[in-house]
Amino acid sequence: MKFSPRALTLFFAILSAGLLSACVIRTPEQKASGEIFDPYERTNRSIHAFNLGVDKAVFRPASKSYVTIVPEPMVDSFNHFAQNLSMPGMMVDSLLQGRIKQAGIALARFVINSTVGFAGLADPASDFDIPEVDTDFGETLYVWGFDEGAYVELPLYGPSTTRDAVGVVVNLFTNPLDYTDPRPADNLGLYSEVVRRMGDRGRYSDTVDAMLYESADSYAQLRTLYLQNRRFDLEGENTDLYITPDEISTEGF
Repeated sequence: MKFSPRALTLFFAILSAGLLSACVIRTPEQKASGEIFDPYERTNRSIHAFNLGVDKAVFRPASKSYVTIVPEPMVDSFNHFAQNLSMPGMMVDSLLQGRIKQAGIALARFVINSTVGFAGLADPASDFDIPEVDTDFGETLYVWGFDEGAYVELPLYGPSTTRDAVGVVVNLFTNPLDYTDPRPADNLGLYSEVVRRMGDRGRYSDTVDAMLYESADSYAQLRTLYLQNRRFDLEGENTDLYITPDEISTEGF
């Protein structure tokens, strides 16, 4: 049996990410309390310093120029385009999570926005009151019962956990559009996502700058925000897993 380079890359990426997620696990007490679990803090802080350097030298000025030069309606259109390209992958994740209705919604949004919405540059699906879908393979692993694991900061990507890092890797290869014939331009989804992030970085530049460059400890602040928001997205009303106000006050807020 022959395997394509892409399939082999996917296999080793999943294997490596799975091994990483299994290296260090939280104790039952740590899970119950929802405390921050950051055994890789020293390495994470080094990566955070690298990410700050890239942001300051490249991404921040490029994002500001982007939202200054490109008209806002076009920025919105590029964001819609990137979001639309992610819908087939979200449909797959929804199916893996057993959420059939959500998978159908993701498919409906993709079909409508790809046709009526001029290849996804517009969002008529929202005008038709079709709800938005936002999921990923990290959430799929959560539904399957995997623990979030340790906090990690990924190069160029930013805050994550070992579970969500696996999701990031897998989602790079599981979008059905990547396997169509003829398929869109190679890495089109990745390029569109970079453009979308540039738009968000430029639009919220003052807020992001204050968090990254004016806080006493931007690493701790980003870590707290990410974990709190991610746990809220996944756990909903399970407030036992939220970070407490006392923990937030010690993280530089």
